Amino acid sequence: MRTICLLLPMIVLGLGPVHAAACPDWSPARARQELAALHDRLDGWNHAYRVEGQSPVSDAVYDQAMQRLAGWQRCFPAQASAALAQLADAGGQVRAPVAQTGLAKLPDAAAVGAWMHAHGDRDLWVQPKADGVAVTLLYVDGQLRQASSRGDGVHGSDWMRLAQAIDAIPKSLPHAPPRVVLQGELVWHLPGHVQADDGGANARSAVAGALARSTLDAGSAAQIGLFVWDWPSGPADMPARLAGLAAMGLADSVAYTQPATTLDEVKRWRARWYRHAMPFATDGTVLRQGHRPPATDWQAVPPDWAVAWKYPAASALAEVHAVEFTVGRSGRITPVLELEPVQLDDHRVQRVSVGSLKRWRELDIRPGDQVEVVLAGLTIPRLQSVAWRAQQRVAVTPPDPAAHDALSCWSPMPGCEQQFRARLVWLGGRQGLQLEGLGADTWQALIDAGLVHDLLDWMELTPEQLASVPGLGASRAALLARSFAAARERPFARWLQALGAPSNVAGGLPDWAALSARGADDWQTLEGIGAGRANQLVVFFACPEVRALAARLRAAGVQGF
Repeated sequence: MRTICLLLPMIVLGLGPVHAAACPDWSPARARQELAALHDRLDGWNHAYRVEGQSPVSDAVYDQAMQRLAGWQRCFPAQASAALAQLADAGGQVRAPVAQTGLAKLPDAAAVGAWMHAHGDRDLWVQPKADGVAVTLLYVDGQLRQASSRGDGVHGSDWMRLAQAIDAIPKSLPHAPPRVVLQGELVWHLPGHVQADDGGANARSAVAGALARSTLDAGSAAQIGLFVWDWPSGPADMPARLAGLAAMGLADSVAYTQPATTLDEVKRWRARWYRHAMPFATDGTVLRQGHRPPATDWQAVPPDWAVAWKYPAASALAEVHAVEFTVGRSGRITPVLELEPVQLDDHRVQRVSVGSLKRWRELDIRPGDQVEVVLAGLTIPRLQSVAWRAQQRVAVTPPDPAAHDALSCWSPMPGCEQQFRARLVWLGGRQGLQLEGLGADTWQALIDAGLVHDLLDWMELTPEQLASVPGLGASRAALLARSFAAARERPFARWLQALGAPSNVAGGLPDWAALSARGADDWQTLEGIGAGRANQLVVFFACPEVRALAARLRAAGVQGF
């Protein structure tokens, strides 16, 4: 169930005002365009979520987009669009017996502590926030009579036919009062699921997708579980409600509803449900007061007697400040987005790769666009999607792919600076000569000092020349000089890798002369080398720049050349 970001109550609870980001430097016409675009995108997301049961973006990105809209509206009140439709198109034909309230979201432990204190630090209970699709169930005389989606909180879709196919939804309740209303979450069975390691695992989308099909197949129905998080029509106090739910066979509701009198207790349960195995995905923790108003008074708005505290975001909304392009050793061009810094769990993300020039062109990402960034494997930032685009498109010109390939840029001539440096990094790295104390920054310093003009100039540098490079100093210069001298003794096979040979082909062949004399048919006699790789090897050994490097290494006395 999507939470609603809680902003104003933070001020009431004494947490201080929410500081908005600086206002964009837009004209009124540009502001009107940008606000309308974000407004339309949010309306589309709301429709997809409430009507189609889909989540085009994560809750975290949705909440951030809502905050971004609110901030822009404060900056440009005269250009603000009409209010969001929110639930206007979400209603169905079935009236819920009790309104589904939704939950406001607290941002951090301090806000949770303040909320608990405001409620007297007593009669408070904590639950995992199941990551699924909300459902309301009505039982009359112990028999299931109605099942409906959340909809707009008051009216929803008729899910009775679907409910009959889902074994996890009880068709009858033993020992139940004459009329029972249950609110809960349809979840995807994930035995042994660890949220901290596995993330959401697309669990909600799996449930929503199954429910949206014209026919719910048996396999999908068996994967759907039910977690009842409230009994609105039940007894007034929580212990009595839990006892009643247990008597009706709803054991999960009891096991996952725990008393919490201190913030530390809330933190312990939150950490337990986040880092230990659970039967379904969760996206946070819910705090409830045991006593609350009668269900007849509930409305389809977040109440003050229950709140959510979401887990650390594994996705975030970020504005693109610039699009850069890196050229690798092989000539591959990789677009990289420079982002407004965002926090993902304990990672501060400022750059993210688009992956390929082809993907960048398909996504057409420009400065000012808003993108969704996620943690792949919960550790590596990855571009997930373009959330929405800036309405004024900034021209971005990538490098010419035709100017770069596996045999281009053997010197730092204009347009070749990045690929040439990448060649040096490869040559000195673990794949190549394993030169101690060298990285991209040091290579760049040598280039900037005018000491390296081709791939082997470093072999002739003296300690005195190296010490003259800004930032190196005498001791480091001496270390580099020793490392450069030792490179002459590296094996022939390692030198071939350092130069960028397409395959590790030195085994069994004595020297450069023998390798460079081979034709494509000769190469294909070696295990693992097909026609394509054979042609690459012929072209590599015939390349004039490569042959010049080999001659230079031969003159320097390097073994094998």
